[in-house]
Amino acid sequence: MTTPTPPAPQAGAPQNNPAATDTPTAEAASGRSGYLYRKVALHLADHPDQILKTGEITRAIGAPSSGAVFEALKKMAAAGHATHHRDPHHRFQITQAGIDAAGTLPPAAPRTRSSSSGGGRQGRPAPVARPNGTLYHPRRLGRGWDVEELRRLRTQQVPVLLYGPPGTGKTAMVEAAFPDLLTVAGTGDTVVDDFLGSYNPIPGGGYEFVHGPLVTAMREGRVLLVDDATLIPPRVLAVLYPAMDGRGVITIPANGNESVQAVDGFYIVAGHNPGVHGAVLTEALASRFTVHLHVTTDWDLARQLGVPKQVVAAAIDLNADLAAGKTVWAPQLRELLGFVKVRDHLGMTAALANLAGIAPEDARDDVTAALSRHTGTPITALALGKR
Repeated sequence: MTTPTPPAPQAGAPQNNPAATDTPTAEAASGRSGYLYRKVALHLADHPDQILKTGEITRAIGAPSSGAVFEALKKMAAAGHATHHRDPHHRFQITQAGIDAAGTLPPAAPRTRSSSSGGGRQGRPAPVARPNGTLYHPRRLGRGWDVEELRRLRTQQVPVLLYGPPGTGKTAMVEAAFPDLLTVAGTGDTVVDDFLGSYNPIPGGGYEFVHGPLVTAMREGRVLLVDDATLIPPRVLAVLYPAMDGRGVITIPANGNESVQAVDGFYIVAGHNPGVHGAVLTEALASRFTVHLHVTTDWDLARQLGVPKQVVAAAIDLNADLAAGKTVWAPQLRELLGFVKVRDHLGMTAALANLAGIAPEDARDDVTAALSRHTGTPITALALGKR
């Protein structure tokens, strides 16, 4: 039996040098869990809009062997995590599937991320899973990262009020920081019972008192998120204030003035959307929160997660117009990530049309103009075509 002759290397492909390997050597040029594979995947994820040559990647991550890097890139392409361009050089660009997969990889080594403002910064920690399975990508806050700092503020019992436009990631950040989270979604119809509990019918007749999320959080030492807090009537929100003072005690009049004492770990955080119709931030509510944290869309993160730079640029312009009062709506991270999903399923043209279509009617002309200006494509709201 004869041993088959290995195929000749492709023209322009980097040659593997078995004498020059990364560390650890046995893992460096192999499998998806390999040390080098992680470095390559994380570097591509940091540059989602770029189509990079193998040599560029090799130099950027400090790998001694372009051949080993090329093998890792081919494995990524075979898994659908990267697109392999031959023009005639071998160049690679990460796909959305690759970005998602890179988010689950442990860091290969301390790494530097580029930022649009120039200069480097310490690599961010690994994404954190939310209860719905999606990943939250931590952002800088003070001397650390938002998820870590929120946890630290909890241990110090320093309450936080998050504010900013809908869709910037306020709820996602809190869900990532606190796995033991309970939530009250505020509306103008929220009542005291939504916090304390109420009597519910039981099989066979009669009623029993079922405690609400505020009581559960106090007794079990959990975190309570009051989302859209400024939509809740002030007289209803007042039920929170005794739980937030030094005693941490509330009473439940509907259940015979039952007394509830907060245990260690209990913590309240609230969210507030200033631009939403009907939102009122009272002095009583504002004064209960020591830290007021403005949450905006992270444009670097949007690019990292696959949003085209032209669409991000349009969103930045629209947010500047929103701040100046020139328009009434601008897309945030939630809408931009939705854009990526629509693009991956229906294509770029449909995704641009859909982003225009989800804008409020009185802002739609502003949105289509900004998208058209930055993409060079005439855009109308998404609609069905003729048969």
